[in-house]
Amino acid sequence: MKKTLIPLLVAGTALIATGCDQKATTDASAPVINKADAIAIVNGKYIAKATFDSLEKEIAERSQGQAFPKEKLLEELIQRELLVQDAIQKQLDKTPEVADRLEEAKKSILTQAEVQNFMKANPVTDAEIKAEYDSKVGAGSNNTEYKARHILVKTEAEAKKLIAELDKGADFAKLANKNSLDGKEAQNGGDLGWFVAGQMVEPFSKAVIALEKGKYTKEPVQTQFGWHVILREDSRAQTPPPLEAVKEQLMPMLQRKKVQDMLENLRKQAKVEILMKDEPAKPAEAPKPAAEAAKPVTEEVVVEEEIKDKDGKTVAKETIVEEVTEEKAPAAEEKKPEAAKPAVEKKK
Repeated sequence: MKKTLIPLLVAGTALIATGCDQKATTDASAPVINKADAIAIVNGKYIAKATFDSLEKEIAERSQGQAFPKEKLLEELIQRELLVQDAIQKQLDKTPEVADRLEEAKKSILTQAEVQNFMKANPVTDAEIKAEYDSKVGAGSNNTEYKARHILVKTEAEAKKLIAELDKGADFAKLANKNSLDGKEAQNGGDLGWFVAGQMVEPFSKAVIALEKGKYTKEPVQTQFGWHVILREDSRAQTPPPLEAVKEQLMPMLQRKKVQDMLENLRKQAKVEILMKDEPAKPAEAPKPAAEAAKPVTEEVVVEEEIKDKDGKTVAKETIVEEVTEEKAPAAEEKKPEAAKPAVEKKK
């Protein structure tokens, strides 16, 4: 994913919140800015100090704390205001394309304002945080840690052969060192250390949970990495981190839940008529020109957000959907798919 810093010259953002004095304004909806609250005047129109502060803050955040001279930032706002005034004079804001984009920007700002207003009126309470903690992290959650070894091979037949050797008394660690495809674990007897079930892929974690202490799987376990023979060495109750240690991680989860509940309630009360109809699949399109292919694309991505203790261990997780904007560059050539890592990946 490509991240782009705000250019200092003619950046297209919604930070151009410039106002004008009461005499000069022709827009009755524009905010009135007193001269005392302005940082510059451009053709009789005031640029608010708040606008300058917002730009300075945004630049600092997007440039990871890099500071820019204040005079450059002020010149940036002056240039923007000059361009805005010239565009309005030419009535570019009245053209269909620009009017549509302005309307979309307005909707986006109102959407954010509505969510912020809702959260201000319905803040997450300490009681809600405590309840979420008890459910996801504390006594109400599965706080068992497991210690296991595994041997990873390519085929089921290979795994069954290893199980047969174990049945005859073979040493698990030695078999892992000799046969496992899992690089690191192949050097330490297949030892995976201590982990919680959620850190492993599902078929693997289910197999570990089902095993008794000191027992190994009598049937190979298949995952996307290959076939596993698993030995459960031990288990223990995991001490959950204190509430204060994970409070900041729980807060955004609860905020999202509140907003989602609010949206679902609005949806139930609204009268919605779907006009879009299912269309037959379109034939494959010809490759787009490079300039067009490089446009930012917004997609919904399902991700898992983890709650970790001070040692970095996952103690709870939640599945969320996020909108991700990615600037997709044109492909120069088709890349060969990478081979799957022969490992049971832990989520860090």
